[in-house]
Amino acid sequence: MKKPYQSVLMFAKVAIGAAIFSLGFDLFLTPHGFNAGGLSGLAQIIVTLLGFGSVGIFTAIINLPLFIIGYKWIGKKFFWGSLFGMAVLSGTLELFSLLPAPQVDPLLSTLYGGCICGLGLGMVFVAGGSTGGSDIIVRLLQRKWQHIPIGTINILFDATVAVLTGLVFHDMSRTLYTGVTVFLSGKVIDMVVYSFDYSRVAIIISDEYQKIADVIFHKLERGVTYLEGEGAYSNQEKKVILTAVKKHQMAELKRMVSEIDPNAFVIVQEAHQVLGDGFSRYTKESL
Repeated sequence: MKKPYQSVLMFAKVAIGAAIFSLGFDLFLTPHGFNAGGLSGLAQIIVTLLGFGSVGIFTAIINLPLFIIGYKWIGKKFFWGSLFGMAVLSGTLELFSLLPAPQVDPLLSTLYGGCICGLGLGMVFVAGGSTGGSDIIVRLLQRKWQHIPIGTINILFDATVAVLTGLVFHDMSRTLYTGVTVFLSGKVIDMVVYSFDYSRVAIIISDEYQKIADVIFHKLERGVTYLEGEGAYSNQEKKVILTAVKKHQMAELKRMVSEIDPNAFVIVQEAHQVLGDGFSRYTKESL
């Protein structure tokens, strides 16, 4: 029962994310002739340079091997999520194109369009899918360079396409506007993908380390690791507590530590993508 529910939830998230992207694209970017880079922009360049064919045909030609590679290297879940995402994106782009676009300044269009498109793509990536095209390329590149955030890779790829578009069509103003959209979209993608997984890491130094470790383990149900420390002034050996907790548990942790030892020394740091028991597990589909 758990697996079908998770699949339905994944497809629902992909659909919502793709719809949000389409809304930002149709209402803010399309009216001014801007784009968000991507595979369609690359196909447009190829058609112009070759002098034959259509954007749709070349997009399909490039997409086919990308889906096959994505299936092989990233996984079946990503393949079906991407295929579904591409279908939803195509439908919602057509649907939302019927809506009246707001009459706003081109710069405002790039700002709002970039943020909304980034929000949509981020949701799709978090769900484990993509909208096809350049999204698959970005996910493949992120698997190779896992130390680089996926939004940053998205910026680099789409910015390259935007610059090539400007050179081919001799319209640098439109390229510069598109660059703003691409940059904002990538930053919002990173916020969505990585901010949802933020936790807290606490380092606690206290003579009551045993009591503090007990309440963390039993009340917060989080693991505790003892580190060996030594006071530089007193030269006394110290037990240092290291623990990772969910963001919403941080206030409770500080309260409990303060009740046990008001003089405890506590250092709190943000952490994301904490892997292990009680947190997320790494899979080859992970970002």
